[in-house]
Amino acid sequence: MSKLRFKVVEEAFDRKAIPVEIPAERPEQYYGKYVFNRQKMFEYLPKTTYDALVEAIDNKKPLSREVADSVAAGMKQWAIDNGARHYTHWFHPLTDGTAEKHDAFIEHDGKGGVVEQFTGKLLVQQEPDASSFPNGGIRNTFEARGYSAWDISSPAFILDKTLCIPTIFISYTGESLDYKTPLLRALNSVDKAATGVAQYFDPNVKHVNSYLGWEQEYFLVDEALYSARPDLVMTGRTLMGHESAKNQQLEDHYFGAIPSRVEAFMLDLEIECHRLGIPAKTRHNEVAPNQFELAPIFEETNLANDHNLLLMSLIAEVARRHNFRVLLHEKPFSGINGSGKHNNWSLGTDTGVLLFAPGKTPEANLQFITFIANVMAAVYRHNGVLKASIASATNGHRLGANEAPPAIISIFMGTQLSEILDKLEKDDVDEIINLSAKKGLKLNVDQIPEIIIDNTDRNRTSPFAFTGNRFEFRAVGSSANCASAMIALNAAVAEQLMEFKANVDARIANGQDKNHAILSEIKEIIKYSKPIHFDGNGYSDEWKEEAARRGLDCETSVPKIFDAYLSKSSIDMFKSTGVFTEVELEARNEVKWEMYTKKIQIEARVLGDLAVNHVIPVAIRYQSVLTDNVFKLKTLFPNEKGDKLAQLDLDTIERMSAHMATIMEETKKMVNARKAANRIENEREKAIAYHDTVVPCMDVIRYHIDKLELMVDDEMWPLPKYRELLFIR
Repeated sequence: MSKLRFKVVEEAFDRKAIPVEIPAERPEQYYGKYVFNRQKMFEYLPKTTYDALVEAIDNKKPLSREVADSVAAGMKQWAIDNGARHYTHWFHPLTDGTAEKHDAFIEHDGKGGVVEQFTGKLLVQQEPDASSFPNGGIRNTFEARGYSAWDISSPAFILDKTLCIPTIFISYTGESLDYKTPLLRALNSVDKAATGVAQYFDPNVKHVNSYLGWEQEYFLVDEALYSARPDLVMTGRTLMGHESAKNQQLEDHYFGAIPSRVEAFMLDLEIECHRLGIPAKTRHNEVAPNQFELAPIFEETNLANDHNLLLMSLIAEVARRHNFRVLLHEKPFSGINGSGKHNNWSLGTDTGVLLFAPGKTPEANLQFITFIANVMAAVYRHNGVLKASIASATNGHRLGANEAPPAIISIFMGTQLSEILDKLEKDDVDEIINLSAKKGLKLNVDQIPEIIIDNTDRNRTSPFAFTGNRFEFRAVGSSANCASAMIALNAAVAEQLMEFKANVDARIANGQDKNHAILSEIKEIIKYSKPIHFDGNGYSDEWKEEAARRGLDCETSVPKIFDAYLSKSSIDMFKSTGVFTEVELEARNEVKWEMYTKKIQIEARVLGDLAVNHVIPVAIRYQSVLTDNVFKLKTLFPNEKGDKLAQLDLDTIERMSAHMATIMEETKKMVNARKAANRIENEREKAIAYHDTVVPCMDVIRYHIDKLELMVDDEMWPLPKYRELLFIR
């Protein structure tokens, strides 16, 4: 096994960058080549069909079957012209990934042959099996029927010669079985609620759109090294491994020069992204070794989420072309930064106004403060469910460690905005008039121009931070479907805005003028939501104590965090906004608890196998070498000198035996805990049992294996070490 390790390490370190075939055109010429966007629609659809489709997309209206037939004909021709041979409904089941079933463009021609055909019926609706996906008990195995239905707001695309049609996925009885359905409901709800409030300031506003800009962090590992680590292959993270002498402590990787192999991969990935209409813009080294980031330009939230899911499958394929494996796990390596997927979220009107950006007039700034205050109130009221929306077995390893935000939701506002909110609470509204978006910073260096600084600094320890014209939800995990966080956030804000409008309207009906009614309500909101506002160090123990005193959700057990979805306030919020029924919420929590259990179960099985069949045998073999040496020393020096010379090996043998005994004892304890947990029928109680009894054993086993790694002869250790995994040459 050790020979394999050295072979794969040598192979990994000898790799060169793979040349990338760069298109002759500039990006704007091939951008969206494989997307059925409005340009392709205009080219391939009859004018009346194009107008009807655009009208339906822009005004969120259903399409007639006649129009759908016409769209299908044009879409099929475009797909065939671009080499597609199959089509699929592309949807987002409750696995955090995507699903697809490919069908060829063929039907019998009645003469013993086939014709290529694609109808509106096939475009609009299909019937995938609904029992084999996670469903929380909504579908039984013998009740397999489910429906996927075309989402006209997200354009179809071609991936690997297959026409992919973004769709929702629901059960035969109408419950959502995916992430897209409730996301669309939440976006519709926040559109209506925010539009009602925005019309206080501009009656011309017809719609408010939710925008998302995700930042995808990931690790790259050479494929040969990855294949030699069963824990990486099976779980996506290293279940053992002592930290490298050098990791991220010199802070030399962050924004450093990108290794040539990685840069070639990044370029290849960007080209593929641009062809598929994903506006990939930013790339850089992240803080940890082998950690990188890709970020696109902001897009409408539903489309942005589709693009992120497409990116997560695309990045894995492109990585393998370059002999890499991409790790999207939130904490693949212990002791260094984990990977998040910061969700930069904002709201904007169809008149072009960003609602979280300060304006140039008192009325514009009043609108800005109105929406900021309502977001604060929504996050405060539902901080528990927002935390639940980003909680998972994998993200639980990351939160609160190595620059990841803590598992307590709070809002960072920055100095300027915090001062304004404080003054508004005390009836001082002059600051609204004087609020400025940005100011200049002059340096006494002649060749450096004036720097325009934002109206807020950043706080890396805040899970939900205001960053100028948007909020950055930093707690989202790198492997997550962004929709989970976006559903909870948009629904919570929609509920709060609906309540705000009702209260303001009541004040106006009682004789207050509009601006005073708005300001009076804002003042109440600021007072109410003050506990959620925290600009300090989220890592400190003092904040954890203070957060508990403020009544914020401080639960750290992931299975118990999910309980927030089923609190009365959460159920009422999701029902009032039309996002989830109580049945859907209960089913989703069943899925969350089940997925938590299964992931820990897999990790425990892999760790037990590695401990018993890889680590312990190698440690025993090394002990035998040491024991041999002890006898030889005592034979060669049959006196006190021999005893003294052999003592070092004897001490090592004794310490190794203690570590091995603990590993075997804890492995047995872990197996028994797993068996006991598996007998529990209730999914919540089972997940809690895994968290409370299995995970602690895994932590102890890892600790002692990592100690053995430092003691066993390097040439005998079977698995690639951190110093080999974490530094791409």
